[in-house]
Amino acid sequence: MSERESELTYTRCDEDNSFNSLRQEAVADCFGNTQNRVKENADTYCNPMNLDYAFVPKKDYSLNNAHRSSADPSCQLLDGKLYLFSTNQEGYWVSENMGKWDFIPHLFKSNFNEDQVCAPGAWAGKNGMFLLPSFTDQVSMPLYQSKDPSTGVWTEAAKAFPLPVWDPSLFEDEDGKTYVYWGSSNLYPLKGVELDPANQFAIKGQIQELLRLHTQIHGWERFGDDNQNGKLDPFIEGPWMSKFKGRYYLQYAAPGTELNVYGDGVYTADSPLGPFKYQAHNPFSWKPTGFITGAGHGSTFADKHGNLWHVGSSVISQKNTFERRLSMFPTYVDGEGVLHTDTSFGDYPHKLAVEKREEDSGYTGWTLLSYNKKAWASESKENKDTAHAFDENIKTYWSAPNNKEGQFLAVDLGKDCDVRAIQVNYADDEARLFGKQHGLSHRYQILESKDKSVWNLLVDKSKNDKEVPHDYIELVEPVSTRYLKLVNLEMPTGNFAIGDLRVFGQAPGPVPEAVSDFKVERNAADRRDAVLNWQAVDGAYAYEIAFGVEPEKLYSSLLVHDTKYNLHSLNVDSSYYFRIKAVSETGISKPSTVISIR
Repeated sequence: MSERESELTYTRCDEDNSFNSLRQEAVADCFGNTQNRVKENADTYCNPMNLDYAFVPKKDYSLNNAHRSSADPSCQLLDGKLYLFSTNQEGYWVSENMGKWDFIPHLFKSNFNEDQVCAPGAWAGKNGMFLLPSFTDQVSMPLYQSKDPSTGVWTEAAKAFPLPVWDPSLFEDEDGKTYVYWGSSNLYPLKGVELDPANQFAIKGQIQELLRLHTQIHGWERFGDDNQNGKLDPFIEGPWMSKFKGRYYLQYAAPGTELNVYGDGVYTADSPLGPFKYQAHNPFSWKPTGFITGAGHGSTFADKHGNLWHVGSSVISQKNTFERRLSMFPTYVDGEGVLHTDTSFGDYPHKLAVEKREEDSGYTGWTLLSYNKKAWASESKENKDTAHAFDENIKTYWSAPNNKEGQFLAVDLGKDCDVRAIQVNYADDEARLFGKQHGLSHRYQILESKDKSVWNLLVDKSKNDKEVPHDYIELVEPVSTRYLKLVNLEMPTGNFAIGDLRVFGQAPGPVPEAVSDFKVERNAADRRDAVLNWQAVDGAYAYEIAFGVEPEKLYSSLLVHDTKYNLHSLNVDSSYYFRIKAVSETGISKPSTVISIR
């Protein structure tokens, strides 16, 4: 290799000195090589979803609360394309493969605030896509319709929807009858009514009260993080209706969008307006632990292959109570009609669906290589040290004191590992933007090294022209390396700050031993509570626990970085079954024997 060729492949830096950026001509020359190492159309994805979320609030900002956010998603398939609507985005996203989402701007009418669309209800029916924003009884709101939402062209199917609805959900049955469901309250129940599409969607029949929370029976409905120490009565909100094999599934969110235990439950019925019966396997969408938590106020939908998915609201809630993201999970209806969403390893890489799948979550098996690893940076802002970027907690972050080109964050994986994917999660530190942004981008490079001296260009996003707040990179082939360095080239706003730099793949060595001495003790005084204990396994950094109300249907899961977990989310009238696996960088252990509490 000539001196010139060597210069194009790597750069050098002293161990603790700031990074010397690759020259622009060198970046251009080696860009083709980088493309060969990064899979342009990834086969996998990783939550939270990598969308160009809008910034909120829009007025009276301070450096403490300017942030990206969205929640309350409605996703629907129309003519082979998926359309994703959510709160405060000034438009919506479209995708053909769920791996790449393109934004379509649209300013929907709003007379009462600046949200344009808050907690929208969308439905793809026989006459195209319908969209209904939330609104109060103090204003009126059109019902929007589009034959082809990819064009951004919408008309008003109804000039003024006939009743005020917050968190609305539209549903068109196979017989053409149309219904609306709504509600968001810690006092009032969810409601529903039939509509008349031939008469400006006027109310048809009596409004029905459908669901309330029952916290004395359903532990997961209690307010507060971990369903404890709730300062408010819990909220029931975000209804969504689905129909599978003639059965109606009315889904609802509880207990509060800012909580790690925010999830979705479901009741079933033989008719669209009930009466409804609580499904024993509840909540059906739930993710209280992990890098990002929460899986509530979502929508269940089918992709073009007929696979079911559930997209829900995930929680940050640091700069603002309503600082949130979107996450998507594979979903199923089993042979006995039980609706369940698989959130196991729900923020690790999963396979995208390219055909009709079996009842398999699609988890790749790639484990986390970067958890609590030694790290260093070009500079660190006070109280924002590098450990925060490797702690598996999206609520904390590392930040440089500015966003200058060349600021970097680096990590030592401890040994040569096969790196298969990387997720770059940006944090909004001192952001000064509001509303939907266009024409901005995150630009960066990731370098890798085996010896901390010679650094090879692994990922080149120097030509990226989009905002990618949760950028996910899948490599064409695993790359064996020990050190990784993320180098800033451009930030849309604020300081160069990283919530977590997450590295996935496999380390060398045997998989961990199975967990021994796994115990679950239910609280006799309050059957909603149980304590889980087990012995630590050598090499394990986490433990995956699956549980449910039948031994063959362990539909709920936890990922815990400890050897104890206090669970406060059980239904008092159910027996439960549990099993546990040890998770290490080398792989995942065999499962323990299933144990039960009655």
